[in-house]
Amino acid sequence: LCCCEYVDRRGERNHLAACCCDCEDLDEGCERWLTCKSLPPGALERIVDTVADRVRVPWFAGAVKVNVSLVPPLVLLPVFLHVAALHFLLGLVILTSLPVVVLWYYYLTHRRKERTVFFLSLGLFSLGYMYYVFLQEVVPRGYVGYSQVVALTCGLILMLAALSRAKKDPGYLPIPASNEKSWHQGLPTNSVRGSSNGLHGVTMSGAASGRAVNGEAKGYSRMSAEEPEGVKKDWCTKCQLVRPARAGHCRLCGRCVRRLDHHCVWINSCVGEQNHQAFILALCFFMLTSIYGITLTLHTVCRGRTPFLALFYCPGAYSDYSSALSFTCVWYCAIVTAGMGYILLIQLLNISYNVTEREARLALRDNTGRRLLGGLVIDTGQYNRGFLCNWGHFLSLGSSPPQRSAEDIV
Repeated sequence: LCCCEYVDRRGERNHLAACCCDCEDLDEGCERWLTCKSLPPGALERIVDTVADRVRVPWFAGAVKVNVSLVPPLVLLPVFLHVAALHFLLGLVILTSLPVVVLWYYYLTHRRKERTVFFLSLGLFSLGYMYYVFLQEVVPRGYVGYSQVVALTCGLILMLAALSRAKKDPGYLPIPASNEKSWHQGLPTNSVRGSSNGLHGVTMSGAASGRAVNGEAKGYSRMSAEEPEGVKKDWCTKCQLVRPARAGHCRLCGRCVRRLDHHCVWINSCVGEQNHQAFILALCFFMLTSIYGITLTLHTVCRGRTPFLALFYCPGAYSDYSSALSFTCVWYCAIVTAGMGYILLIQLLNISYNVTEREARLALRDNTGRRLLGGLVIDTGQYNRGFLCNWGHFLSLGSSPPQRSAEDIV
């Protein structure tokens, strides 16, 4: 393949020059739209798949496909923030609508059981762009010292390092050798949507099409087999293996994960036994770095006011465009920080009661848990051994490789 050629989703050799033609579904759709006729079933999905397959850039060994979900955050976020800095009312409308749009897209992808890198791209680009605005608009004013810039930069680096660790293997259960070949053969050609790397972007056709309850596919049956301690195990018909206690099947990743907590769209991966500590650490570093950056920016833009008061009342914020852009970015960071702070609070409470997010949802469904602290945490009572013991158990996660039982091997 030359740099402008590629193999399309049909397995045929194609060229970038043909990206604007030879699309029968698009031609038919435009003709039906002009003649006021309805589209045939599945036509819109085929058009979207074709367009997404043809969004490529030239490369040495052939044109490389660009994930479409990466583009909106890179383009729309700077545009929205710059428009919001033009006037207070524009900022109010845009900063109010952005969370609504993000939640709507999350609901859409969650309902379709699709993986997407949109949220990961939005989070990483937001960090980079906020850091860029801080260096370009806030630091040159002379109120932020070099030591403060270094501290903020170190916090950002530590958070990215923890995030990189959280992106690794969450504790996938090994696929039996007898079923590994059939597992790969059962993958549909369009099952990789917004994959980040390797196996993390693979979704089994059964897990993507099967019905799900509270984030877990109904593709398993209870077994009567018990461990020597009396803890029941599950048989997963999707992965064809016996799951140990507290393990669960992720319908988006298509794999069973040890001590599955939830599938986090912000890291585009599951949170399980092996990466739960790194996930909490990344959230903590993000909260500290974000709050520190917001405080430095407000001290610069709104001189003589406390950060909390300046966030709601800063008369000189829109006196010039630089101050307006910095103040708009502060509010954007505050909204994101509030959302991440809520996630961190729920995680810390769940750890204190030794319950995972998956177990809490299943307990609510089966009406077997107790709502505590105004419903912020669901205590199942099954693994709760007290505050100190629960945190000791969490801090020891992944410290030693899990022992494979005879049932796991079978």
